[in-house]
Amino acid sequence: MRALIDHAILKPELTRADVDAQLDEAAAHRVFSVCVRPSDVAHAVERLQGTGVGVGTVIGFPHGTTTTAAKVAESLQALADGAFELDMVQNIGAARSGDWERVEQDVRAVVDAAGDTVVKVILETAFLTDDEIVAASRAAQRAGAAFVKTSTGFAGGGATAEHIRLMRETVGPDTGVKASGGVRGLDTLLEMVEAGADRIGTSASARILDEVAHRAATGSASALGDDTSSY
Repeated sequence: MRALIDHAILKPELTRADVDAQLDEAAAHRVFSVCVRPSDVAHAVERLQGTGVGVGTVIGFPHGTTTTAAKVAESLQALADGAFELDMVQNIGAARSGDWERVEQDVRAVVDAAGDTVVKVILETAFLTDDEIVAASRAAQRAGAAFVKTSTGFAGGGATAEHIRLMRETVGPDTGVKASGGVRGLDTLLEMVEAGADRIGTSASARILDEVAHRAATGSASALGDDTSSY
């Protein structure tokens, strides 16, 4: 279960002390990676050194409306700071306008800048129709992205099982699908995995993994429920 989780540390109001507490929590729970704000990458890499937890970051976050040149520059800085994966937001307005060439070129520029580094493309599915989700997933795949991802967590809507199934059916088995936004408990995580997700973005990692341990020990669900403060 730990290998599925990118622990999100992205809220703009987090202090350095808040970030450090979340980084330490991620290390204690041995999640796959953290996804931090771009300005926190170098610090996170240093703090997590030797823990086995990777450090990813976001590009063009959360609106996707920065220029392609800005996204490329942001990507190169993130890589220089030690990021091992990049989660970029597609140009949502271009996608909703049906300008798929522009969407694809934007993604490809970041993929090319990233080289061998994994690039995940955030579609922001809450803003898209099913047809747009399909077209956006295909554009990201053509551009060489390693993953398509549902959401930033900041658009008033997050991952749904229906959207995960649609994305998986569209990209097939060779491109990853990441569910993020609204995955606040173990049952939701399991629903997303069943629908086809192979990576989960959540800030409720501790709650989810504590629930995994509880169920393994007792065979029944705890009273914890979802962490409604997370995203």
